[in-house]
Amino acid sequence: MIRAPLGDQVYWDESVKFEDYAISHMIEVLEKSPANPSYDPQYRFELAKENWHCLLARYSRGDAISDLSAYFRPMLDAWEESERSGQSVWTEQQQYTRRAWAVNLDHYIVCFWLVGLALALEIPDDQWQRLLALIDNEGEDELLDRVIASRSPGRKIGTKLCHPKPYQRLLDAVNAPKPEQAKPLLTFVRKWYVELDRPAKPGEAPAAAMYERPYWYILGNKKLDDSGYFGRWCVEAVAAVKAFGIDDSLCLGHEHYPGDLLRPDGPSTHKPREEVRTPIPEAPASRDKTSLFARLFGKK
Repeated sequence: MIRAPLGDQVYWDESVKFEDYAISHMIEVLEKSPANPSYDPQYRFELAKENWHCLLARYSRGDAISDLSAYFRPMLDAWEESERSGQSVWTEQQQYTRRAWAVNLDHYIVCFWLVGLALALEIPDDQWQRLLALIDNEGEDELLDRVIASRSPGRKIGTKLCHPKPYQRLLDAVNAPKPEQAKPLLTFVRKWYVELDRPAKPGEAPAAAMYERPYWYILGNKKLDDSGYFGRWCVEAVAAVKAFGIDDSLCLGHEHYPGDLLRPDGPSTHKPREEVRTPIPEAPASRDKTSLFARLFGKK
């Protein structure tokens, strides 16, 4: 059963096929073509990104939860290589803005997603340690540090939230008495997508994010075909539920809550929906290398 609220079987089959093609093509480029030293780190990071996109697209399509963890190791491999090659390319300031949770909302969310997926999928310890080394920022954020500490108890816990909107709501749910956690968790899930559309606040850098909304926020809003839409899943809520044993029963069936991640043996927590047919493109070959690079690097 398709889990995402948008896209039919044709769309999701094509999307997963395309993401897998992008991954294999990028690996082929890295193996056969001389690397451009100035762009190599970003290209490798885009390869890492394609792996978590495909993982989430497969979740959206309805794939077995047990199949999703296969994307973790290649994602970590590509990200580690990106960091190694980036040491000689990115300036100190560039490295800070790429990695710091306080100024890079995308990085914060992606780190939260990957931690949540790692906890839900129970990835091996060696992969968990590699992930923690990559996300770094120890002691920078009370909420995400506490989630990480559920599996790594020695983690230093931050004293503030990097992004109070919308994550104060999730921290409130975590801090609520156990019998009262379900309602504030649902409130967070309901408000999560809307509150990630945040107007910039002039004069508050470096505490403010560099942009107003996440990179994936509007994918699929105008059209699905070739949009890159892989779902809009509040994996952050799943991370907290897994870490702290919060009752998520009120969230089950919500369009943004990926409850099946915590129930790998089913049945699905997503509501059955009426199928909306995605038109089949007249020229499937339009998803060629030009389309691939436009998708990967935002040149649409």
